[in-house]
Amino acid sequence: MGKDRVFVLGMARSGYEAARLLVSRGYDVLVNDGKEEQNPEHVDELRELGVELHLGSHPDDLFDETFSMIVKNPGISNNHKYVEKANELDIPVINEMELAYRYFPRDVRIIGITGTNGKTTTTTITYEIFKAAMDRVFLAGNIGYPVCSIVDQLEPDDIVVMEVSDHQLSNVCDFKTDVAVLTNLFEAHIDFHGSYERYIAMKKRIFNFHTKSDVAILNKDNSDVMELTRDIGSMKKYFSSRSQADCCIHKGAIWYDGEKVIALEDIRIKGSHNYENTMAAIMVAKEFGIDNKTISKVMKNFNGVEHRLEFSGTVDGVDYYNDSKATNIKSTQIALSSFDKPTVLLLGGMDRGHSFEELRDYLSNVRLIISYGETRFRRDEFAESCDIECIVAETLEEAVLAAYETAERGSVVLLSPACASWDQFADFEARGNLFKDCVKKLL
Repeated sequence: MGKDRVFVLGMARSGYEAARLLVSRGYDVLVNDGKEEQNPEHVDELRELGVELHLGSHPDDLFDETFSMIVKNPGISNNHKYVEKANELDIPVINEMELAYRYFPRDVRIIGITGTNGKTTTTTITYEIFKAAMDRVFLAGNIGYPVCSIVDQLEPDDIVVMEVSDHQLSNVCDFKTDVAVLTNLFEAHIDFHGSYERYIAMKKRIFNFHTKSDVAILNKDNSDVMELTRDIGSMKKYFSSRSQADCCIHKGAIWYDGEKVIALEDIRIKGSHNYENTMAAIMVAKEFGIDNKTISKVMKNFNGVEHRLEFSGTVDGVDYYNDSKATNIKSTQIALSSFDKPTVLLLGGMDRGHSFEELRDYLSNVRLIISYGETRFRRDEFAESCDIECIVAETLEEAVLAAYETAERGSVVLLSPACASWDQFADFEARGNLFKDCVKKLL
């Protein structure tokens, strides 16, 4: 790859794993992150490996022409000054997923799953089905396991199930999937990409280099998915909860290629969105010959994904649900559609300036909105316009306490923020864990 010096921009888990892989392959590595506080064990390990670390700032002169490439954390904007300088110097900018892919053994088969919503659940279901059916399968990607962390474990013919985000797809060159799933498309991450058109263009990259020997599994019910994928080179297959498709719902069950796979009543996770996620996972499994018995066994016992409509406990007859992964409006719409009980809705987080109007038609069961964080006052105005009572809290802890004091027996308290977490938390996991901790204290 030319020069042997690499600049890793952004540490966290992906930067740490990228640096370790690069060192093992003989590169001199510099890691830079604007945040000084990092995992101390990771910092010590990288220093022992000879990695140069610059934490707490981005000095203007730190990045220069002596580097052969930048490996960028997916969450860092492509407008970052180091990225722009790299473009001026014609130095490649990739991310750790692309880096890892370059060191995959030949014949490793990659299942890539993306979409605005449902990708984490679909990825997890797919992995659980494959794990039940075979030995050599790995889980990686945006789901919390950097791809670089599995490179040295892989052998030819292994299967890798990957959740792939639009942020990751922004900086890929050679990365290619064998089977790619696009769950759905809705407006999201406009602040990062600049436009919806740019956002969906990034999603389309999951089909890069596809031919008829590669498979695209697509949501027939989503018009943007259908439009975006008209000209991809893949063998296209479809799932639908509304009409006839390769995989569809018929007579209270999921059918694939004319064969009944599992009754809806036997699937533990409920809701039309979860049935769509299940259909997508079933279609992937069928590409690898996995039988219905294995699929059914997994789906009868699958409880869902942490921070995605996760049941967190019952306090004084009130059920609490953690949906911290709902970082956009569509996710919160899905969450609200999953309950028919009176609901106390906790909304809040980083203010990206987006409108909340698209929630209006989903609030029929919401008796109270508790808004917190950076968006709390805009949420208050929105609630008032919907003629719904709103309590304004500064922190999530205050919001949970307010919910506890006001929710009536038989109702639901739902954390489904419809916003990113970064105003008060490192990530949505930290937000969800705090919510669960608050609920535990009430038990």
